Amino acid sequence: MTGPVIWDDKKKATSNKVTIDPITRLEGHGKIEIFLDDSGNVSRAYWQVPEVRGFERFCVGRKVVELNQITARLCGVCPGAHHMASTKAIDGCYNTKPTEAAFRIRDLFYHAHFVHSHIAHFYALAAPDFVCGPAAPAAERNVLGVVARVGLELGTAVVTARAQAQRIQAMIGGKATHPAMGVPGGVSKAINKEEIKEIQKYADNLVAFAETSLGVFKSVVLENKEYLDIITSSDLYYSELYSMGLVNSKNQLEFHDGKVRVVDQKGKEHDKYDPYDYLDHIAEGVEPWSYEKFPYLKKPGYKGMVAGIDSGMYRATPLGRLNVSESISTPKANAAFDEFKATFKSLGVEGPVHFNLATHWARIIEMLYGAEKVHQNAYDPNITDPNIKQKDIIPGGRGVGCVEAPRGTLTHEYSCDENGIVTACNLVVGTTNNNGPMNIDTMKIASALIKDNMISPGLLNMVEMAFRVYDPCNSCATHSLPGQMPIKAVIRNADGSLHDTVTKNL
Repeated sequence: MTGPVIWDDKKKATSNKVTIDPITRLEGHGKIEIFLDDSGNVSRAYWQVPEVRGFERFCVGRKVVELNQITARLCGVCPGAHHMASTKAIDGCYNTKPTEAAFRIRDLFYHAHFVHSHIAHFYALAAPDFVCGPAAPAAERNVLGVVARVGLELGTAVVTARAQAQRIQAMIGGKATHPAMGVPGGVSKAINKEEIKEIQKYADNLVAFAETSLGVFKSVVLENKEYLDIITSSDLYYSELYSMGLVNSKNQLEFHDGKVRVVDQKGKEHDKYDPYDYLDHIAEGVEPWSYEKFPYLKKPGYKGMVAGIDSGMYRATPLGRLNVSESISTPKANAAFDEFKATFKSLGVEGPVHFNLATHWARIIEMLYGAEKVHQNAYDPNITDPNIKQKDIIPGGRGVGCVEAPRGTLTHEYSCDENGIVTACNLVVGTTNNNGPMNIDTMKIASALIKDNMISPGLLNMVEMAFRVYDPCNSCATHSLPGQMPIKAVIRNADGSLHDTVTKNL
C-alpha cells in the first residue's frame, strides 16, 4: 500500500473565501469557511454550524418521563447515549436510583451501543482517510472504498459485528435505534434466559472482532511510516488542550457512571467533580458565527479559540478519555492501552497525547473495552434478576445524568415540579464540548496547508480530517437560540426540468 498523496491537482482559489459545504462523513450539517488574505494565505478559518435545533426549549412543559424518548431523537447515530443520560437525569428528578439488576442491564445495553457506534465511525467515516488515502477520489473515500482495499471478508465481519451490537440494543431497549427501556429507578423489562444465551454468543464475537480491528489499525496505519508521520506531526494535527472524561474510583476508563476528571496539558489532575455539580466547573460561551455553543472550564476561563494552559478549551473524545485514565479495568483493552502509551513514550511523549489523529487509535481501544464490558455483563449470573424497578419514587426536583457518549462527555440536566412536568432543561453534548477545539484545529491545519491561493481536493480533505477525528454529531450539538433553519427547495416540472428554486436563510 502506498502512502497518501496530499498535494494532488493543485489550483488557484478563485476568490478570497474557500467554502467546504457540505462537510462530509459526519452526522448533521455543517460547513467550513476559510478566508484568505491578499497574499493568498489563510487569515481565518471557521468550523460553522448554520442550523438551529431547539431541543432544550421545547422539552420544557413536557412530562419529564418523556424526555428520554424525545432527546433520543436528536439523531439516529447516538440515541442510546441520550436515552441513557436522560434516564439517569429522570432518576434524579424522581429522587431514586436504579436497582442493581437494572443498572447491570443498562450497563450491558450501553456498552453494546458504544461498540456499534465506534464500528460505524472507524470503518465508515474515519478509515477512508487512512485506507484509501486523504487524496483518493471522493467517490472512493467511503466504506465501499475501504472494503475494496481490505477485502470482502473483513467487510462482512464489520457488518455482522455492528448488526450484533444493534441486536443487543434492540433486545434490551425495545428498538435498535430509539430505545424505550429507561424508567425512573429501573428498566422496562428483564432479560430472560433465552435472550441472554443469544447475547452471550454476540458478546464472544464482538470481543474477537474488536481485537481484529485493532490488528487492522496496526497493519494499515501504524506500520505505514507516511501515515504515522501524519499522526505524529506537531505542525498539523496537534493541539495542547485540557482533557476530560469519566473515571471510576480508581481513575480507570468509564462510560456509564463515575466522576468527571480533567487533566492539564502535562497530565496533572486539574479538576474532578460529581456530574451533579457540573455548573460549578464548566460554562458555555457563544460566538456570532455559529449556532453551536462553546463549553469551557471556568478555571482558567474563556479566552476564545486558543489552546494552551491559560485557555479553558478541553477535548472530550476517546483520546481525552484515555488521557484522563490511569488504566482500563478490562484486561485486553488495558494491554492495548499500555501499548498505546509505550508507543508514544518512544516518541518522547511522557504525559497526555495531544496528537489528534491518535483519537482513531484510542477509539479502537475503547471498542475493545466496550466489547469486554458487554461480555462481562452478558455472563454475569445476576443479569436475569427480575428485580428491575424501584417501587418508591417521588417526582419533584433536579436531576443530572452524565455518561460518556461515543463523541464525548454528555450531560443532561432537568428540573421538574411535583407533577413531573419539566420546568428547566439543559444539555451539554459530546460534540459541543469539542466545538472550540474543532475550530482551533481547522484554523491551524488550513493555515499550514493553504499557501499562495493554492488548493486541491486532497488538501481540503486534510482540513476536514481536523474535525473528523472528533466524530461530530451536529444534530445533537446545536442548541443555541434564537436561530433560523436554512432551507433550499428545488421545484421541478413533471418532465424533470427546473421550475423554480426557493431559498430561506441561506
